[in-house]
Amino acid sequence: MHARDIVDGFVRDSILDAKEFEWESQLRFYWDKKKDDIVIRQCTGTFDYCYEYQGLNGRLVITPLTDRCVMTLTTALTFFLGGAPAGPAGTGKTETVKDLAKSLALRCVITNCGENLDFVAMGIIFSGLIQTGFWGCFDEFNRINTEVLSVVSA
Repeated sequence: MHARDIVDGFVRDSILDAKEFEWESQLRFYWDKKKDDIVIRQCTGTFDYCYEYQGLNGRLVITPLTDRCVMTLTTALTFFLGGAPAGPAGTGKTETVKDLAKSLALRCVITNCGENLDFVAMGIIFSGLIQTGFWGCFDEFNRINTEVLSVVSA
């Protein structure tokens, strides 16, 4: 339904050029003949398709807000930065990150943070993420103790 609504908007607004922002701001999949591989583009970012099979589980319902969040995250990734969606509990922050990872065919490991999470555990988690190339999503990041947070931010 999201794709149908986007195409309807393109027709309604006479979006005819591939350089227009409305088209550029969509998460688009291309076959790159030179690389002989799939590339994913959004705004100025280009990402490799990662081929991580994740089963046949469902996808997130895309709203204008999730579209904006995904565009912000992919722009940050273009500059080799991370993202930290913020907002009230239950608004879909974690699900949006998981859905973007699924779109890129990349595994996203969710870690529920709490007071018991120490710097040793964080080191093990980061080591695993680096070795596998997976994304890490730290849910309830605000619950991490200040001492551990200072080690993570260094």
